Amino acid sequence: MGRPAKFSHDQILDAALAIAAESGPGAPTMAAIAARLGGPTGSLYHRFGSRDLLIARLWLRTVRRFQDGFVRALAAGDAEAAALHVPRWCREHPAEAALLLLHRREDLAARWPAELGQDLDQCDARVAVTLDDFAARSGVDRDRLLFAVVDVPYGAVRRHLLGHRAPPPSVDELIVSVCRAVLA
Repeated sequence: MGRPAKFSHDQILDAALAIAAESGPGAPTMAAIAARLGGPTGSLYHRFGSRDLLIARLWLRTVRRFQDGFVRALAAGDAEAAALHVPRWCREHPAEAALLLLHRREDLAARWPAELGQDLDQCDARVAVTLDDFAARSGVDRDRLLFAVVDVPYGAVRRHLLGHRAPPPSVDELIVSVCRAVLA
């Protein structure tokens, strides 16, 4: 019987997230993560297999956490709350927001571990089904909904995140105004 793990998956992913937030997307190497935790690099490879797999798992965990509030708001029938979830989540979770901005899905696609393909599909499907359900229930065109609750909020926070700043509260008012105008 092997020794119990000294660090949980979440502790390892949290260390990778902290390193990425402090030093950029290329900084969380297996050696840097191991040093941050005070553990051996080999145990990280044993648990995750590769840096790409570790980063992909961190990205998936972050996307799921972000999507929880977004999906909950749309499922409750509140498009404005879904749109506002974006800047509010970015303020509450700046490191995670930076990670999603710096490690976009399109950028990860070339290195995406095959064993996580189904997990990625489930994340996509979860949001797609929620958007479809909201559009069907409310009679709102799906493309307009997508623009109001995804494209506008993302665009509104992106430049602030790129500048390593939290989106200011004034962004919320602008997002709501656009959301109401587009969905009216």
